Amino acid sequence: MDKNLLICGDNLNALDDLIKKGIKADLIYLDPPFFSNRHYEVIWGDEAEVRSFKDRWEGGINVYIEWMKERVAKMYDVLKDTGSFYLHCDYHASHYLKVMLDEIFGYHNFQNEIVWCYRGGGSSKKDFGKRHDNIFRYSKTEKYHFYPDEVRIPYQAEGLGRTDNSMWGRHKGIDKVYKPHPKGKVPEDWWLMNILNANDPERMGYPTQKPEILLDRIIKASSKKEDVVLDPFCGCGTAMVVAQKLGRKWMGIDISPTAIALIEKRLNRYGATKGKDFDVIGMPTTLSELRNLEPFEFQNWVINEMKARQSKKLSSDFGLDGYYEKSIFTDPAGIQVKQSEGVGRNVVDNFETALKRAKYEKGYIIAFSFSKGAHEEAAREKHEGLDVRLIEVDDLLHGKFKV
Repeated sequence: MDKNLLICGDNLNALDDLIKKGIKADLIYLDPPFFSNRHYEVIWGDEAEVRSFKDRWEGGINVYIEWMKERVAKMYDVLKDTGSFYLHCDYHASHYLKVMLDEIFGYHNFQNEIVWCYRGGGSSKKDFGKRHDNIFRYSKTEKYHFYPDEVRIPYQAEGLGRTDNSMWGRHKGIDKVYKPHPKGKVPEDWWLMNILNANDPERMGYPTQKPEILLDRIIKASSKKEDVVLDPFCGCGTAMVVAQKLGRKWMGIDISPTAIALIEKRLNRYGATKGKDFDVIGMPTTLSELRNLEPFEFQNWVINEMKARQSKKLSSDFGLDGYYEKSIFTDPAGIQVKQSEGVGRNVVDNFETALKRAKYEKGYIIAFSFSKGAHEEAAREKHEGLDVRLIEVDDLLHGKFKV
């Protein structure tokens, strides 16, 4: 593999492409959508960009497991014979997933159930606090690579210098001083690492973001420099960032253009640039592809292309989807996104009300096309001192839009 890859699309298709091209991975880590029936709407990063994530599975647990099984089977084909596979999940489906993984990888290739423990606020009066995730580690064959010296941790002080003075030891005549490894011990299969807090500098606002320290241990334990790390549900790109830092090659796949755009920005912070260090493929490049995006993905794409900010929908957005702050480059302005054709006069009229309520004198409506009445209404409002501009998606797609 000549260059690292960010792939936007369904990983089922992307994995097929990797198989056809004969591209293999030394390590696969995946943190797929958990079977938890939640809908996320969160604020992402410094730019207060609202993002939405679906984590809903209609049809129950069996549908979810079959959906996962189809993808994991292809990951098995992409994994090298000496490779390792880590699947991150929680209690909602862990036992079902374990049975599925045994079927694909073979029970004898199960190596660890890692329990990631963390602390958190709040407690239940009816249950023990749920404060761990499960990570199932499998190999493809018995020839898998593992690098224990890369992940050793300090011994606990009370464990040093002990002698084997147990009843069994005395019976055997053993009285040996335990000599600790100079680099420390190999971690047990339970890892106490805190989740990211709200003010952590790593925090991107992604709802299920994992700390870099967690991926650091996994990648060091099961790969060496120049090995290929694959994350088929790469989300906000933690596995990619850590692999980049550790000198691994990497591939990330996510169906969300929003996620891929965020990973690009995140990698740039660490000196990795598109075209030089990695390529991005599969992002929407045609009107047809944009029409088929989920509504929130389309809105995010538009706001990102306009280099604007998302409105904070968790509070009050005044009926606006995005905005510009006053700067040397832009005037303050409101933005409304419509994933439709032939947007009419009534939309422009309602937008005028939203702009006035938010105290904007300028605004942009973005849609695939506008009616004659919409253009007439925008011209009337401009004559009355309110600057409403109608922008077609095609102009945005081909770089014709200017603030």
